[in-house]
Amino acid sequence: MAKPIHHFDFLSHNRAAWDQQARDQQAWSRPVSHELIRAARHGDWELHITPKPLSKAWLGDIVGKNILCLASAGGQQAPVLVAAGANVTVFDLSDQQLQQDRMVAEREGLQLKTVQGDMCDLQAFQDAEFDLIIQPISNLYVADVEAVWRECYRVLKPQGVLIASFYNPVVFIADRNPEYAKQGLIHPIYKLPYSDLQDLSAEAINAKLQAGEAVVFGHSLTDLIQGQLAAGFFIQSFYEDDQPQPRFLVDQFMPTFLATRAIKN
Repeated sequence: MAKPIHHFDFLSHNRAAWDQQARDQQAWSRPVSHELIRAARHGDWELHITPKPLSKAWLGDIVGKNILCLASAGGQQAPVLVAAGANVTVFDLSDQQLQQDRMVAEREGLQLKTVQGDMCDLQAFQDAEFDLIIQPISNLYVADVEAVWRECYRVLKPQGVLIASFYNPVVFIADRNPEYAKQGLIHPIYKLPYSDLQDLSAEAINAKLQAGEAVVFGHSLTDLIQGQLAAGFFIQSFYEDDQPQPRFLVDQFMPTFLATRAIKN
């Protein structure tokens, strides 16, 4: 697993970065509309943890279920699930992201709980508290993804379900010099697991921090998949999804979003 090489408080930095993204209403920070909530109340709704809608079969009957939206604030998934009949808690590092959920809840008269914290430490919750955990792409913002899986296992009820999405780690290996992309070249220079704090030059990491960009970690497939199994989960289903707006050259040649549905044994 990727670990920082010095005592930089990347969690505080990432909290500030996501607070700013929420203020700017970036893609994962734009609250859902009144129209979407109204439709969800009438049974017409969908959820996104990758670009395409999540299969309802993965969610099952959510009415009355206790759901944890893990590191997924922003006023998107949680309000829809509440409007569709679930009991929802939103947990996120960024209070501004959580404020987006609180805003939608107040606007729509929804009851949901928000908790601020680090996804690697879910001590705010009791053992076996939730029926379902939904974690859209966010574990790239922590160094130890296996700690996330262990905590998810602890707070889920027996036979509870963890639905998680993440990037195919191949997106982390290439040189990001745009000149390579212009030439149609993928130039691998980083080994997995990847860490901004370990692998970027001092100049590059300082530029990233000064720009207010979040620090990221590219976990290995072993940590992403075997890590769930080691925590005690049974992975029941899996899918890949394409990036509709490619950020990297590799996005044009393969689906780079991955999602798993895992069950607590």
